Amino acid sequence: MRRPGVDGAPAGPVQPAYASNQYRGLQQFFKWLAAEDEIPDPMAGLRPPKVPAKLVPVFTAAELAALERACAGRGFAQRRDAAIIAVFTATGIRLSELAGLRYSPDRPGEGDVDLAGREITVTGKGGKPRIVKISWDAARSLDRYIRARSRHAQAWRPQLWLGVNGRGPLTASGIYQVIARRGVQAGVAVHPHRFRHHFSHTWLVQGGPEGDLMELNGWASPQMLLLYGASARSARARRTYDRVMDGTA
Repeated sequence: MRRPGVDGAPAGPVQPAYASNQYRGLQQFFKWLAAEDEIPDPMAGLRPPKVPAKLVPVFTAAELAALERACAGRGFAQRRDAAIIAVFTATGIRLSELAGLRYSPDRPGEGDVDLAGREITVTGKGGKPRIVKISWDAARSLDRYIRARSRHAQAWRPQLWLGVNGRGPLTASGIYQVIARRGVQAGVAVHPHRFRHHFSHTWLVQGGPEGDLMELNGWASPQMLLLYGASARSARARRTYDRVMDGTA
């Protein structure tokens, strides 16, 4: 099955996720039509197309180093982008959660960043807040950005992440573009959600408790543990083998 081309472009193969979305849209339409006009539902009894699990690779040490080098410098954009990548790497928080961070140094209790405690308060799905920890490296990158931010024309705004050249706060889409641009510069295939998979894998491979990972990632269901870090599950199993079997006859 191939999807029709657009504006004369050649047709391309339909991806399973695209087919699944089209199926569900048609399913809801015909269900409504059947109830509205009392006609048989042509999709009744049909099974939705299967969407195979797509493994998200975790970062290598070389890839993370390349992303860090791409943000090297003392300019506002470099400080900001380095802090964004450092926080993503250290926490694995969602893009929307990072975009929603606030910083209010003059109004204690209203900001989300606690550099001294190396903690960030994020607002997750359903407006549920939670506190996550950040690494020393992430705290240092944030501190450098905040000092550069203090000289920004719109430093009075409560949003933590500001645009270059005096522009206002970054949206989630803007942060996504920042990550994509730095990835191109570093030669690394990167998107914000990849950091979430990488953080989960790193936590598990270092022996971090699954319950604590659920709390840090804001998961309500343990089934999420099966999804995140799945691309490196085999590597974790092999490392566990060496630890368990080392020294045995």
